[in-house]
Amino acid sequence: MKHFCRNIFVALAVSVLAITSTMRADDTVYTQVDEKPVPLKTPPPRYPDAMKREGVSGIVAVSIVIDEGGNVIKATVAKSTNPEFDSPAVEAVEKWKFKPAKKDGNAVKVKVTVPLRFTAEE
Repeated sequence: MKHFCRNIFVALAVSVLAITSTMRADDTVYTQVDEKPVPLKTPPPRYPDAMKREGVSGIVAVSIVIDEGGNVIKATVAKSTNPEFDSPAVEAVEKWKFKPAKKDGNAVKVKVTVPLRFTAEE
């Protein structure tokens, strides 16, 4: 009986692994797609008060991964002219919403880099 139960447990565990592996979404993140993501909602970043008072401008290039639903699931600074702008830039793009990118007619995850410009004169 002990041997039988162990075999049932192993078979059940293998079945669960097979089911969960087929249920996982494709983890591929594309950089080349047929249709690029289209911004739908892009709230601007918060301009740091000290930088605004001092008249400091800058640009932050933020690398983002957009999922199949058009949500930003990862955002990191790729390049920046001033580290004071980094956190506000990342916080802003994490709230952005897109029409998803498409490859072969299907919505896919995509990685893109977007520049955020902080201009003191505005």
